[in-house]
Amino acid sequence: MRNLPYFCRGQVVRGFGRGSKQLGIPTANFPEQVVDNLPDVSTGIYYGWASVGSGDVHKMVVSIGWNPYYKNTKKSMETHIMHTFKEDFYGEILNVAIVGYLRPEKNFDSLESLISAIQGDIEEAKKQLDLPEHLKLKEDNFFQVSKSKIMNGH
Repeated sequence: MRNLPYFCRGQVVRGFGRGSKQLGIPTANFPEQVVDNLPDVSTGIYYGWASVGSGDVHKMVVSIGWNPYYKNTKKSMETHIMHTFKEDFYGEILNVAIVGYLRPEKNFDSLESLISAIQGDIEEAKKQLDLPEHLKLKEDNFFQVSKSKIMNGH
């Protein structure tokens, strides 16, 4: 993605139901209209910051693409926020600042190898987000503005 950081927000919708159940890695999913309005973006795994509604800003990783392991027919954007939430937040507004790229998406020969790669992505994202140039984006005005409208861009 050429234009990083990239900011977007949208309402959390139900995804494929496998993030928590099959992977043990819960994800928040954007509706198709947010995904369809992404700029010219390479599919892959990115990292950045996210908040739900007007809540605290947390580290996150996001998968943008087709999820080759699951052979999706529709492009998706699935965000894993590095925070334990007490309950689901479907219908809430998810605010995301994508600040860096980790790797392209790829297929895996087993669920275990997929989970292992995601856990590695999470650890790498944590390290990258502690760097001063990324840490400062946690305080970006994007996370302070009214959360009432869906928008892409900044």
